[in-house]
Amino acid sequence: MNPKITFTDRLRIVFKNILDPIGAFLNRIGLTPNAITLLGLVGTSIGAYFISQGKMTTGAFILLVSVLVDVFDGTMARLRGDPSDFGGFVDSVSDRYAELITFGGLLYFFLSQEDKLGVMVTFAAAAGSVLVSYVKARAEGLSFTAKVGILTRVERYFVLIPLLVFNQPFIAVLVIAVLGNITALQRILHVRVQGHERMKKAREKKEYIH
Repeated sequence: MNPKITFTDRLRIVFKNILDPIGAFLNRIGLTPNAITLLGLVGTSIGAYFISQGKMTTGAFILLVSVLVDVFDGTMARLRGDPSDFGGFVDSVSDRYAELITFGGLLYFFLSQEDKLGVMVTFAAAAGSVLVSYVKARAEGLSFTAKVGILTRVERYFVLIPLLVFNQPFIAVLVIAVLGNITALQRILHVRVQGHERMKKAREKKEYIH
């Protein structure tokens, strides 16, 4: 197992005293974690629309609010004492949709500007973001770990939102395209090391038995 604490894990620890009271309040008023997840996705879609129309700062702030809303679903489930595999599945799928919808808004904007380079870089950013998540999910499905890399989902938003606020969409997608794909490669190499280690132990065990 990989004992390393990720940046996202550290944020959850640092802001636990803020997240827990708000999560408890949302539970008390009858909202469910899945409802919060979907609410965040709707907000992201609205933000992506503004981004597609070139209103980067407005879209960025809507995106920021949506991301903050989405933070509470896991907290709410934990406080309820009933975190479910399905809830985690819905959250994970929703996160992927949210990112792709956001990149879709950026892609539409660059297309409307006839910016071919912006279109290609946005595609590369979207591909890198999806691969970062896919490599981790596939690795965990094979009992490996892959919680490593310089640009996970939270870091991508730390890059994207401030740059959109200052109306720099191309720089935002360029940074994510480069660092996102580097992160996917980091995870692939991390899994490769574990795979070789597993094969080595299997050979040693076989030799020991014989």
